[in-house]
Amino acid sequence: MITKNIYNEYLKKKTPNSPTFKNCIRAFMVGGIICAVGQGITDILTYFGLGLSETKILTPIILIVIGGILTALGIYDKLGKYAGGGTIIPITGFSNSIISSAIEFRKEGFILGVGAKMFTIAGPVIVYGTVASVVYGLIYWITTLF
Repeated sequence: MITKNIYNEYLKKKTPNSPTFKNCIRAFMVGGIICAVGQGITDILTYFGLGLSETKILTPIILIVIGGILTALGIYDKLGKYAGGGTIIPITGFSNSIISSAIEFRKEGFILGVGAKMFTIAGPVIVYGTVASVVYGLIYWITTLF
């Protein structure tokens, strides 16, 4: 009979050690590069005369499109394997999750495949973001009353 200790020893031998420090550096660097690209897009849009409100709208849209294109080309997944969490946190990771689901289920058709399945991952994020922003807005509103 295999005891818990024997199983844990076996698991330690078979499971490779994760290079945690190297993974953190990669995630930090790639996530930082994605954010720097976003800042570069903002600076370019501002340089060409767009106002702050237009720039705040266009920058995330451009990053989402870039993330979607890189996902469709298979580049974003390779980047994700290299950088881990550094590609998940920025808005491009959200774009990747939606586009990946759409690509995976396209064989099931546009309505029941792409249309229904691409929001299985994104849906909870959208709901959580919406609810969190409403709660934050209420807290902000209440604190400004006093």
